[in-house]
Amino acid sequence: MPGIFANARFVYVTSYDGNQYNPNILPDDRAAISRVQDSLQKWGKLTLVYRAEDADIIIAVQSRPSEDVVAVYDGHSSSQTYLWRVMGHGGLQKGETPLVTQFQKAFEKIAR
Repeated sequence: MPGIFANARFVYVTSYDGNQYNPNILPDDRAAISRVQDSLQKWGKLTLVYRAEDADIIIAVQSRPSEDVVAVYDGHSSSQTYLWRVMGHGGLQKGETPLVTQFQKAFEKIAR
């Protein structure tokens, strides 16, 4: 895992039910994708891509009233095992995205 984070440059953000352009995903998940993308762009350490095959890492999000989830996967592997994951109530809501902040801190610590 450390090597993946240290060398990652491109990130794709999606939900567990599909990408943000999928008409069947829940509006809360679509909004969460957008918030995560905005947070990552402001952070500036990774470049957003809009196709999973172009990504070094894939971030999957899920936003539910009871709990939000952010999980990171290796973009070059077909493994369904996440590399890093965090969950929390209200972690991807309007305003702040504390789950993304936790990811950023973990990324910076591992990528050193």
